[in-house]
Amino acid sequence: MSLSSRLRAWAAGLRRDWKRHLGTLALFAGVLLAVQLWQTRDVAGGPLPGAALDAPLAVLAGGGARPSSLRAEIAALQAAHPGRNIGLYVWADWCPICKTIQGTVNGLTQDHPVITVAMQSGPPEKVSRYMASRGLAWHTVVDPQSAIPGALGFGAVPAFAVITPTGELRWPTVGLTSGWGLRVRLWLAR
Repeated sequence: MSLSSRLRAWAAGLRRDWKRHLGTLALFAGVLLAVQLWQTRDVAGGPLPGAALDAPLAVLAGGGARPSSLRAEIAALQAAHPGRNIGLYVWADWCPICKTIQGTVNGLTQDHPVITVAMQSGPPEKVSRYMASRGLAWHTVVDPQSAIPGALGFGAVPAFAVITPTGELRWPTVGLTSGWGLRVRLWLAR
């Protein structure tokens, strides 16, 4: 049997069994949604919670480190981008999935305001060297003790959420996420 005849037979089978394939796709999507909901079950929606967001930490932006807090950095981004949603990306230098989606996050930072949190990745100098070696020019809060992800309810990395102009946390996700998925979340949170 030639390749073209096998392809025609395969296409005919798809046309004949499309309802079964659609059901399988719906089941797969349902499982993915259930896993995502379970992974973000402890993430507090609504106003940004916790004193951990006010704790003084090192911020890497513009090539240097300076003291600030996540809440202060969010307020500065909101002032610089009035009325826009802000992406919050939590990552770690030891996380293989975080390394996989670095290009996706880089692309997102070209179109949207994004602040990142480097958790359990060492002191600011180490995080800065890591970011320079990977070509990452992110606005990053260095959180060596994971106080911020803990306060927000994220139990794993990579994690992403949207901060609305009113300061509410929306559309959290944990794990591998596509660039269009991140952009859709930013758009839906409007």
